[in-house]
Amino acid sequence: MTSLILLFLCLILGIILTRNKLFPEHGHLALNAFVINISLSALSLYYIPKITLNLQVVFPVAVAWLNILLAIAFFGFLGKKFRWSKSVIGALIMCAGFGNTSFVGIPVIQALFGDSGLKTVMLVDQPGSFVALSTVGIAVANLYSGTRTSVADLLKKIIRFPPFIAFTVAVLLNLMNVEVSQSLNEVFKILGATTVPLALVSVGSQLRWQKPDHDSKPLFWGLFFKLIIFPAGIFVLYFMILEQRSELVRISFMESAMAPMITAAIIASAHRLEPRLCNLMIGVGIPLSFLTLFFWYVVMQLYLQT
Repeated sequence: MTSLILLFLCLILGIILTRNKLFPEHGHLALNAFVINISLSALSLYYIPKITLNLQVVFPVAVAWLNILLAIAFFGFLGKKFRWSKSVIGALIMCAGFGNTSFVGIPVIQALFGDSGLKTVMLVDQPGSFVALSTVGIAVANLYSGTRTSVADLLKKIIRFPPFIAFTVAVLLNLMNVEVSQSLNEVFKILGATTVPLALVSVGSQLRWQKPDHDSKPLFWGLFFKLIIFPAGIFVLYFMILEQRSELVRISFMESAMAPMITAAIIASAHRLEPRLCNLMIGVGIPLSFLTLFFWYVVMQLYLQT
């Protein structure tokens, strides 16, 4: 209950601070930078060395990759059917192809599964969402906007990204069975604890509601894919076909149902892929996702009880 109260309180605080101009106009950029570079890195260093690495880790990592690959196929087909422009198709692939696995995912998973669930979140977020966004995501943004980024530049961005460096170090510590000192572990834990409140205040400060107008149809299909079709596919694949029931798989499934990723929308907008549609995907998608997440959680619990 405490985590849920914190979740909604911080979201509301972000909205209030922005609406009343008590928050700098681009203050969320500073919060995002701290969360991405410091908080997430600390979480990786705290949780990843404690994970038992086995074939089960494929499930959380695969969620992010399946999301973007299926989005490319789905919106490529739908774009031809509805005769959408390349920029609309590219915007939908970017916004519906990546889930908000950290900024929204961390507080939601923590509320539903406790702190232990954050180990799985790190697997979905780092080798999953981040690497997929930095490679396939950038390639999609370039392709649909007509710009180019070299493979070398992509690799440099990945290698130099602080959370990825921290993730790599954490995996090496795990593989070599190196035990981090209690004092250092406590530091990582405290820094990691800043993720939830700062991320949610940032999300709340960035929420914008606009009338969809001509964006109504793309917005509907984008959110329908991200919040309903994709998690339904993961549900069938993980629970019904592969018959998995572990907590790691349950968390992976819930991560598949998260709202569109803010960072992916920002990248799409920076490449001039329908910025208004990208803002709508975030502004409508995040609040709506709390309802669909509750729906999917109930469906999952009912299914697993059978």
